[in-house]
Amino acid sequence: MHWLTDLLSAIGVVLNGIPQGIMAMSLGFAIFPTMFSFIFASAVNGAFGAVAPLSFQAESLALTGKLGRSLRERTSIIFGGSVIMLVIGLTGTLTKIVDVLGNGIMAGMMAGVGIMLAKIALSLAKDQQLTGWISIALAVIIYLITKDLVWTITISVVGSSLAAVGIQHYHADLPEHVTARRFIFTKPTVNVRVVRGALSLACLNIGANISYGLITGQMTGIKPNPVNLNLLTGTQAIADMGTSLLGGAPVEAIISATASAPEPVVAGIMMMLIMAVILAFGWLAKLGKFVPSASIAGFLLILGVVVIFPENAAIALHGTGTTAAAITLVITAIVDPFTGLLTGAILKFVLPLLGLGV
Repeated sequence: MHWLTDLLSAIGVVLNGIPQGIMAMSLGFAIFPTMFSFIFASAVNGAFGAVAPLSFQAESLALTGKLGRSLRERTSIIFGGSVIMLVIGLTGTLTKIVDVLGNGIMAGMMAGVGIMLAKIALSLAKDQQLTGWISIALAVIIYLITKDLVWTITISVVGSSLAAVGIQHYHADLPEHVTARRFIFTKPTVNVRVVRGALSLACLNIGANISYGLITGQMTGIKPNPVNLNLLTGTQAIADMGTSLLGGAPVEAIISATASAPEPVVAGIMMMLIMAVILAFGWLAKLGKFVPSASIAGFLLILGVVVIFPENAAIALHGTGTTAAAITLVITAIVDPFTGLLTGAILKFVLPLLGLGV
């Protein structure tokens, strides 16, 4: 009966990813070409026995949506970020970057991302008040009761969407390129926002691949940790690079419940293939017409304030190097992850030269 447990864990992660896929559609990303990211990642995981799957990730979507003003800018940010991550993955420098910067500064950056997500959640609630505030209220209540992110995101998204449809008669007309089951080449562009966004996305993925990847590996109970961070980084980079040229959404490392299944590799592959089928047949696009973008507000708030911020802030503000880590946290929350990480790196090496504590 292992296969049934594997399948159930895969379905649970799919349910977690669907609202974030809807969030991707609300940002203008094409859904059909994104299925190839899931197919490619499932093939890599099957070939190498990797336990860490890829899926839609709220953090990367929120950051890309914030820094890119149009679909072309957003796909260009993803393409640029994936090129950077591919170089990091192929050269095996991911862990070296963390060794140089230190866990404190990396944790400060991730904690700042938590605050950034909370700000985005409140902004969504302000723009779509009925949907947004119902989503936040449901998310807070359900998380306090269950401490389970899958139930939190499912009930908050479904409940707030039903309220929007029933009370406001919500029905979105998604752009044709979002729902079209064909490929539309999107030529990358370069400007200051794209460069800044690509660097920020790469910084976010450095932290996410290490933290989420290792957490997923720990959930398997296998020692030493079975996650190959370089393989995970390279897979994610190639997947994003291809789909971004077709207007597709990014797929990144996540904390996946499939890792706790009896066969974590099989469960992860099941999850990605199920998601690929959902995208291929256009089921997500049909569902997205009745789910407002603000329905994700509650999940973003819980993810940022409760899940990401406390643990990372505790690491950043504990031990040595707290000044640089704290400033990294604040700058990331106010500006973006790249600026925060760069500021922290400079302070880490400059403050001691000036005889100041860090």
